[in-house]
Amino acid sequence: MDIIISIFVFFFGAIWGSFISVVIHRLPKNLSLMTPSKCDNCGDSIPPYLNIPVIGFLVLLGKCRKCGTRIDVRYVFVEILTGIIALYLFPGIQEIQTSLGVLTFAFYFFVSLCLIIHFFIDLKYKILPDSVNLILAVLLFLYAFFNFHWSHWAAGFGVGFGVTYLITYAYYKFKGQIGLGGGDIKLFGALGFFLGPYGICLNIFFSCLLGSLIGVLLIATKKMNRESPLAFGPFIIIAASFQIFFPEYFTKVTKMIFGF
Repeated sequence: MDIIISIFVFFFGAIWGSFISVVIHRLPKNLSLMTPSKCDNCGDSIPPYLNIPVIGFLVLLGKCRKCGTRIDVRYVFVEILTGIIALYLFPGIQEIQTSLGVLTFAFYFFVSLCLIIHFFIDLKYKILPDSVNLILAVLLFLYAFFNFHWSHWAAGFGVGFGVTYLITYAYYKFKGQIGLGGGDIKLFGALGFFLGPYGICLNIFFSCLLGSLIGVLLIATKKMNRESPLAFGPFIIIAASFQIFFPEYFTKVTKMIFGF
């Protein structure tokens, strides 16, 4: 890919990364997404020339220009991440000139944005916002509607939402405790549209396996105790990311474990 095009694509992704960083910070707090960026500590507004993705953070040396408060490194990390994702997904200048190339790129890119928003919000606030789940569900449903047989997406949603809801409800009735949160169940349902019944079952298995391993590790290292809540959304998203963006590697891992 030509270096100029690569730089353009990277900054296109990074600009969206800058926006979703604001979403990650403000959405859980019910703050407006439209107000200009400013320092959380002193309220100093960040001028446009210092709001350039990645570059602005480097120029400011990661600190507020007025009070010196450190800027969360997550901002620049998300900007770089989305820039890299845009480069990875960009099909090339020939394909992007076709409507199918544009739609395919837009679909996978905006799905990745939703997953990133969910990942960081759940990691910090332990919630998966309904608004993000709804956008993700619409994107995945539309793709599945035009690309898969109806039984694929209908059964996938049924397993992802219905089965996990029934299991969570039964667990609550017998144990008096909530297993999966409502956001997790809705996320499983949304992913089920795209992954289908078999794929969402694999996602449930691998996300539970990964969550259990990390949970045991955190308890063993005394980073958390058995009663501490553990955000489950990130594990769902890690498994789903491999299924959606790296299906060949996910298939290899599945074959290694299950033999088929």
